[in-house]
Amino acid sequence: MIKRVGDTAIQPIHRASCHCGAVGYELELPQGIVEPSRCDCSLCRRRGAVAASVPLSGLRIVRGEEHLKRYQFNTMTAEHYFCGNCGIYTHHRRRSNPDEYGFNVACLEGVNPFELGETPVSEGINHPADREE
Repeated sequence: MIKRVGDTAIQPIHRASCHCGAVGYELELPQGIVEPSRCDCSLCRRRGAVAASVPLSGLRIVRGEEHLKRYQFNTMTAEHYFCGNCGIYTHHRRRSNPDEYGFNVACLEGVNPFELGETPVSEGINHPADREE
């Protein structure tokens, strides 16, 4: 759990937004940022974002829902959202756990993801959901 990034204390309810500010949302982070990581799937490699998770109930769009665009690919399970104005990835509904949203740590107010230090990379090329039991 990460309770502070640089000079920014992670609040139990922390605000986040896209670059242009059209999309604003709140995240319930009572434990701080939990297990931030990067993914090496074809989409995440290109967007380069650090993501962490919250339950579906832990993310609330407070403004600009009409600006959000959804992108899906491959199995069409995950739902990736980005601002239709500035193009910033804000969050996604996870393929690996559809009961969670992954959110872009860089969208958190006051947070510079480069101050997180080394960030683990999760398996996306060979996604766990693609493995045979």
